[in-house]
Amino acid sequence: MMMSSRIRICFLVFICASLSIIPTPSLGHSHICLPNDHVAQFIFGDSLFDAGNNNYINTTYQYRANVYPYGETFFNYPTGRFSDGRIIPDFIAEFAKLPLIPAYLHPGYKRYADGANFASAGAGALVGTHLGSVIDLHTQLSNFKRMKTLLKKEIGEAEAKTLVSRAVYITSVGSNDYVAPYTANSSLFQSYSPEEYVDMVIGNLTTVIKGIHKEGGRKFAFVNLAPLGCLPFLKVINAGECVEKITTMVKLHNKALPHVLQELESQLKGFKYSITDFYSIVSEIMNNPIKYGFKEGKAACCGSGPYRGVNSCGGKRSVKVYELCEKASDYVFFDSPHPTERASLLIAKSMWSGNQSVTWPYNVKALVEQR
Repeated sequence: MMMSSRIRICFLVFICASLSIIPTPSLGHSHICLPNDHVAQFIFGDSLFDAGNNNYINTTYQYRANVYPYGETFFNYPTGRFSDGRIIPDFIAEFAKLPLIPAYLHPGYKRYADGANFASAGAGALVGTHLGSVIDLHTQLSNFKRMKTLLKKEIGEAEAKTLVSRAVYITSVGSNDYVAPYTANSSLFQSYSPEEYVDMVIGNLTTVIKGIHKEGGRKFAFVNLAPLGCLPFLKVINAGECVEKITTMVKLHNKALPHVLQELESQLKGFKYSITDFYSIVSEIMNNPIKYGFKEGKAACCGSGPYRGVNSCGGKRSVKVYELCEKASDYVFFDSPHPTERASLLIAKSMWSGNQSVTWPYNVKALVEQR
């Protein structure tokens, strides 16, 4: 059955070629004839996964990374990724033998058969997190639905349904929901108990997961939250100490997320998931950088102030002065909240093929191989 589908798709491409409908060579339909084991990658979340969507929305440099020195070590220009080079989903795509998945909003990108990246720096599970400056998770779901309509036109309804069900949906979200109220000195944390607030964040994430499942998604991969309270950008505003209030919320979130995913597994038909212990991985390489080939685990490569924790990398935010290390790969953090390309590779490897101590109940490789 799949072979006949492939022949039909290829025939359509032949017709298009005969009518002089030429695909975009770099970001357009470079291959429409999908192999039987093709597994697309759809990416949701925040700056950890954003490949540059915020370049194309009306926002500030607080939520953009389209200036030097971002992108310097791999792309040799700033792509909008909050890294010196590639980010975690880029490596997952490489491991899965896919091309790098560009930002969904990139005006030249229409090759949805490989996937799409909907993530937006600054986004949270809550619509109110950085409202008006980012693409919140619910809007990312709406963008996925729009993309799915275009995908049906591109490869046909039956093939689109198969592709969507085989795809892996990779998500990193929640950090901004906890950090934004703290750094803005918001009254939100006074209005809710920590448990109530975490329930709100997880509840909004659950709604979006159910929305993707309703659209046909079945295989989901998540990272839990990093030790946010001890990252350079928060230590610098807390006299060099970890912010315990944030650490408490993060631990509650990371405890709640696996329970919710287990419940969804029993409720939603065909639902399979992977969760990677981002908290433990980042804590380990921060505290033992030499063991993993880094020289510095606590300070950022790019920024200013103690730990280079002031988020001034690129000189376009409120603080214009910044320092830049000589070699980003010596550092765990590139700017004050985000990992370097090299640290992202270590995290991506754990997501892709990690054992049950860091990634469970499946790793991403096992999800990709699930038929």
